[in-house]
Amino acid sequence: MAFDAHMRRGHPIVFSLIILFSIIELAISAWLTSRFNAHNNYFSLTERDSTRFLLFTSIWTIVLSGAYMFFFFSLSGHVLSSVASHILFLFLTWVFWTAGAASITSALGGGLNCNTEFVFVYCGQLNALEGFAWVIWILVTFAILVVLIRGISAARRGDGMRGPLIV
Repeated sequence: MAFDAHMRRGHPIVFSLIILFSIIELAISAWLTSRFNAHNNYFSLTERDSTRFLLFTSIWTIVLSGAYMFFFFSLSGHVLSSVASHILFLFLTWVFWTAGAASITSALGGGLNCNTEFVFVYCGQLNALEGFAWVIWILVTFAILVVLIRGISAARRGDGMRGPLIV
């Protein structure tokens, strides 16, 4: 099928982009967390806790997205590469990124203007943290929509949600 060829090409591209941006998010959030821990110069507890949660979420995404890329290529008939498994993983990841991106956006008041904002110590880094969180959220949303479409076609094919992502 034509969709299988797109899935074979698209899955590694989308998951690689998710991993790449998660590594960037990991670097920013880890640096901010270390600064906040060393100097206690966060503006609010919400800012500090949102940064820590995004650190967890980026680690979660890097480790499990890498594992799912391995499952996709090496264990194509296994339950871990099934549509249901992908939907479960992507849904949990989507919830984490929604919560993390929304919480840092709320903590920053929707974004910072670094030319006029002097309350936030790490203005540029916090803006980058927020921006990359939303970029990853968009990529994960796209991935879950594609897997849901694939799940519908697997159910129509008779494989159900336990069926493989590609045939």
